[in-house]
Amino acid sequence: MEEMFCYQCEQAAGGTGCTKVGVCGKQPDVAALQDLIVWGLKGMAFWADQARQKGSIDRDIDVHMVEGLFTTVTNVNFDPESCAEVARKTARMRDKAQQLFEKANSGPFQGEVPEAARPWQPAGNTADLVAEGRKHPVKDSSIDPDVKSVMEMLVYGMKGMAAYADHAHILGHDDDAIYGFLHKAMAATLDRSKGLMDFVNLCMECGTVNLKTQQLLYEGNSGHYGHPQPTKVAIGNRGGKAILVSGHDLKMLDELLKQTEGKGINVYTHVEMLPAHGYPGLKKYPHLVGNYGGGWQEQYKEFSRFPGAIIFNTNCIQRPAEVYKDRLFTWGLVQWPGVKHIEGWDFSPVIEAAQKAEAWDDNPQKEILTGCGHHAILGLADKVIEAVKAGAIRRFYVIGGCDGAKPGRNYYTQMAEQLPRDTVILTLACGKYRFNKLELGDIGGIPRLLDVGQCNDTYSAVQVALALANAFNCGVNDLPLSVILSWYEQKAVVCLLSLLSLNMQHIRVGPSLPAFVTPNVLNFLVENFKLAPIGTVAEDIQATLAGR
Repeated sequence: MEEMFCYQCEQAAGGTGCTKVGVCGKQPDVAALQDLIVWGLKGMAFWADQARQKGSIDRDIDVHMVEGLFTTVTNVNFDPESCAEVARKTARMRDKAQQLFEKANSGPFQGEVPEAARPWQPAGNTADLVAEGRKHPVKDSSIDPDVKSVMEMLVYGMKGMAAYADHAHILGHDDDAIYGFLHKAMAATLDRSKGLMDFVNLCMECGTVNLKTQQLLYEGNSGHYGHPQPTKVAIGNRGGKAILVSGHDLKMLDELLKQTEGKGINVYTHVEMLPAHGYPGLKKYPHLVGNYGGGWQEQYKEFSRFPGAIIFNTNCIQRPAEVYKDRLFTWGLVQWPGVKHIEGWDFSPVIEAAQKAEAWDDNPQKEILTGCGHHAILGLADKVIEAVKAGAIRRFYVIGGCDGAKPGRNYYTQMAEQLPRDTVILTLACGKYRFNKLELGDIGGIPRLLDVGQCNDTYSAVQVALALANAFNCGVNDLPLSVILSWYEQKAVVCLLSLLSLNMQHIRVGPSLPAFVTPNVLNFLVENFKLAPIGTVAEDIQATLAGR
């Protein structure tokens, strides 16, 4: 078997990189195809960026950049034939971008064209495309290791940002500044004249543009479905036929809810779909009945116990068990070989599968709270500020990010359990499943655990921090606020870049540091941002309460 190399996620084998098969289940042929996609996107970006400098843009090229990058995010597309088609389309879009530039320029480019931006003919045979992809691996010994490290951080950040831009695009929300940055930054990775600080600056710009992207997505979601409201969500099950929706995309859930109305089917959310229950435009459906399961890494055993149809609308799919594979569907950019894929917006195959499946018995359980976005929290601003001034709230903690299977993530559960009772936890993304069922009480009616939403709702957490800084007439780093992140994939990388772009200090990251970060780059982050790996729970609580 041909070797691969991938170190873009937290679970990279041995903490250095997967070389045989991805820990996520990615096979070497898919890894090579995704390397080819990224390489091709860089070439496409070169021409798209040149064309933009001449005032010429093309929305199909813009959208393909986003969809192509998102295809290569961890746990999205495991299907070699689908990835091969994305690679072929990338070649076509590269040619289209070159033609766009030459038309705007009234002639060919005057200068050296990088190899990735030169014409290449995608093979009709997938095996040949795999062989081509192996010529463009992640590792490149011709680049200084520290420069390569920051370059990879930039690329992974753009992959994460592309996921959010894709969701926003599906809702009809686009921003040329976002597309322009993606083309500029991807093209920059082909420029061998750029040095370490060039890519550091691009990483900081990536974080800033990501906040714009997350704002765009928030406005798209709230524009369609209203601002999230604090909402209690059942985690038991209700008797009847059932569909489970996993992923991030709210519009897909909305369309499924419309098509299941009156059919006697209960719809449940899974993992990052939990915050959907807080949106008025979604929780109005009486058959959106609850949330099922824990973190994404538990799906193999939890889906085996779920009797109905299951559909993924974005990443975090794992190799399915045979017991539920015939009831499993994918939609959007997520795909798995042999799993039925829904094209477009007709979910009748999913509905039919649910109707044929066994019904679930009643099993009511407790409720958990979600929907505590910045609009909801800032609605309590006076109460929160008064509690801080009175000493009832000593410190705020943002504890969130990705969940995962690698050992060490019980740290986040213990942190939530052991924090003093006069602290408030803001959580977001699927890392919340480590502690969101705990009974943590409240402070004067303010819940000690506030679920801000999905990973893209880093935007909401930032808005809360900025509002508190304004209220106390201080900088963000002067607030009684600590940020403790868990990471797994590339959306967590770009969320970290967004926080660093705001110059947030003393962020703690775990359960392990990225394998693509070299010691010199880590030292740079420590010296400039006081970034630190998580330590022991007791030590980190003591340090953060002291403002470190």
